[in-house]
Amino acid sequence: MSIGATILMIVFFPLNSFLFLHESWIGGNQVQADSSVGSESIVGLVKGVEIQKQIELPKPKAQASDDPQFLPARKNGIDDLVVSNAHASVVIDADSGTILHYADGRTHRQIASLTKLMTAVLTMEKVKDLDEVVTIDEEAVYAEGTKIGCPRSGYCISPRLKVGEKITVRSLLQAMLMNSANDAAIALANHMAGSQDAFAKMMNKKADDLGLVDTNFCTSSGLDLDDENAAAGCYSSAYDIARIAAYSLRYDTIWKIARLPSNTIVTSVDGKIEHTILNTDQLLDQMPNIIGAKTGFTPLAGYSLLMVVADPSTKHRIVGVVLDDPQRWQDIKTMVSWTFNSYTWN
Repeated sequence: MSIGATILMIVFFPLNSFLFLHESWIGGNQVQADSSVGSESIVGLVKGVEIQKQIELPKPKAQASDDPQFLPARKNGIDDLVVSNAHASVVIDADSGTILHYADGRTHRQIASLTKLMTAVLTMEKVKDLDEVVTIDEEAVYAEGTKIGCPRSGYCISPRLKVGEKITVRSLLQAMLMNSANDAAIALANHMAGSQDAFAKMMNKKADDLGLVDTNFCTSSGLDLDDENAAAGCYSSAYDIARIAAYSLRYDTIWKIARLPSNTIVTSVDGKIEHTILNTDQLLDQMPNIIGAKTGFTPLAGYSLLMVVADPSTKHRIVGVVLDDPQRWQDIKTMVSWTFNSYTWN
């Protein structure tokens, strides 16, 4: 194949195909800031070959901004970050989508309640009025694990949802994002799509629209399926969920909810039932410039965590993800510190 044909082939690769090709070349090692998808990375791949400066590429999708004002650059002499406790870890620049730290970022894994970020995105896009009323069904009420009123399985601090109870989409979003309530996720999905299966199809359609190639959702909540063989077909990756989180930053409401304090009260529409919602974010009042976090745990997924943090100027936002990491809180702090000490934005 001629050099010209090779260049033409690279230039017109779709966004997700290009990333797959690039990562296969680096062999799963850490990807530096110059791996951002754009004209600079194309030039880097064909170094020494003169090409036109103006190259049309697909518009970015799964990131916070279609036209980022700043791009990160790694400082000289910085050692790679190693997160030894995590089975997968990724840090990306939220606005440009640039990969800042990468370890097993495309490995398919269960992601537990990190799934709920996609449910939140679809809620923002499909429900025009967050004060719209949802009628709670039996499937939501009998959900396993964390539920509204019960911040941990078997530990309840306020009334649970009742069959037939009417509650707003906004209240369910709060419970789902703050306390990772599975009944809230199921209720929202059934309200929007009619069933969990139909909503999972909506989730996967959105993932495809965003160019995500390592994700297949099965539920709105991220709960493990009872059938282990079926559960193996429900997965995402540290990199894909980081990109979903970056995209979700387009919706301020999601992250305002993520920062609400524990003991927030939501009520049924008639005001007769009050539910107390806790926040699972242990660093909410400890880490400066935190935008929000989402926790996840199931026996198959292990302990996972996603966090969005801004730098002191608040102009630059990063997304950090650890999957299956028993030291997730300490490791995410280390990742944030390393990233802001290792990069500048220009």
